[in-house]
Amino acid sequence: MVEKPSTGEKVFKIINYTLLSLLGFITFYPFFYILILSLNDGYDALKGGLYFWPRVFTFDNYIKAFEDPLILNAFGVTIFRTVVGTFLCVFLTALAGYALSRKDLPGRGIITFFFFFTTIFTGGLIPFFILLRSLRLTSSIWIYILPYLYQFFNIIIMRTYFQTIPNELRESATIDGCGELKIFLKIYLPLSLPMIATITLFYGVGHWNDWFVGAFFVSDKKLKPAATILQKILSETNFEQATDTNRMNYNINRAKTTPEALRMAFLMIITLPIVCIYPFLQKYFVKGVMIGSIKG
Repeated sequence: MVEKPSTGEKVFKIINYTLLSLLGFITFYPFFYILILSLNDGYDALKGGLYFWPRVFTFDNYIKAFEDPLILNAFGVTIFRTVVGTFLCVFLTALAGYALSRKDLPGRGIITFFFFFTTIFTGGLIPFFILLRSLRLTSSIWIYILPYLYQFFNIIIMRTYFQTIPNELRESATIDGCGELKIFLKIYLPLSLPMIATITLFYGVGHWNDWFVGAFFVSDKKLKPAATILQKILSETNFEQATDTNRMNYNINRAKTTPEALRMAFLMIITLPIVCIYPFLQKYFVKGVMIGSIKG
């Protein structure tokens, strides 16, 4: 027989749901407000009074944002670095995690300490830039990928997950004649989908949102990612100055939009792809982040 909840439990649930709903609304509404501004006529938005839906609905802000070839090129750079960079980072991180999960790996402790040491002491920003310039990466799109192929924290997460896989599976595969690479690709990776999805989300979001490298290490405007352009747009008072009037040649009056509306549209453009992808990885992400939280 199912026990009926007591009065105290009912009150707790009501208060709990109310507080969580309020917190969810406070978290979601700023994003929703930006969406409203981006879908409303720019000059009409200057009057204020927009809270829950556009008053003069229009796609002009988005159309105008995509008219400039510089912005389209920036999104091409961002998509390339996100797809290629995430794939290489996840694959190499998984390889390193698999190797370090093997207790019979020669020099396992020294290798782990080497990775860990680099997370504590670095050469500094200027020596790092000099290194990138000497390698001729400052004029290459690979500057966004090669220096950031692994993160020690993610390697440790992968190593911890691989150690939870029974060693008997590897021994059985070895008896059947499988080599280390085949064991890694055919056994360990398929069994590690939750962790792979989690690490993919970490790297993917990091590549998509990174603006620092493009702002400080890259001078060629054709190599600037979308996040760098967005950061410049949001930090500049004059939208045309931030996006280079000579190249973009915006006619704001004809487009019936304003610099503020264009900022909101561009902010939504760069945010929505990650927001749309996350639900598909959520079930794996929840499993992945729970690794190591329960012992015994």
